[in-house]
Amino acid sequence: CKPVQRGTGVEHLQGQCQSEEVNGMNKKADIGLIGLAVMGENLVMNMESKGFTVAVYNRTVSKVDDFVNGRAKGLNIIGTHSLQELADSLAKPRKVMMLVKAGAPVDDYIEQLLGVLEPGDVIIDGGNSHFPDTIRRTAYVESKGLLYVGTGVSGGEEGALKGPSMMPGGSPAAWPLVKPIFQSICAK
Repeated sequence: CKPVQRGTGVEHLQGQCQSEEVNGMNKKADIGLIGLAVMGENLVMNMESKGFTVAVYNRTVSKVDDFVNGRAKGLNIIGTHSLQELADSLAKPRKVMMLVKAGAPVDDYIEQLLGVLEPGDVIIDGGNSHFPDTIRRTAYVESKGLLYVGTGVSGGEEGALKGPSMMPGGSPAAWPLVKPIFQSICAK
């Protein structure tokens, strides 16, 4: 990790992932996030403030454009308009975090992500899923060769922005891949 100087003069650590270049100019993102409601936006802002490049997607793509051209303008945040574009914008092994409604929407996104990710990539559920669902999803995603993490993100919109309490569980092999990001953004 190398220090990065921002306009505020405050040093931040750059994400552990060495971002690759795309088309000779744009960096690949360290993590992707699906779901740009208040919690999602704030968690993205938190990650970016710690030096990580974040790719974002929302099923209502106008929310992506509004976010990237508004609050996130000029920051290391990449807006995407499809799950394929999200996957293509990420450094490997890819990490995609979902902040969507618990239940069927999580299962629906898992199915869609399995079509654009590859073995060794990590799917993260940052919602409030019931732990038996996380156990079931971990086994299912691992059976497809990918890794899965269910992590509660607690603290509301302020916690998401300034440091949430995070409680990850799931595929043990995923921990080394998500640890640098999670430990950088969580409450201390």
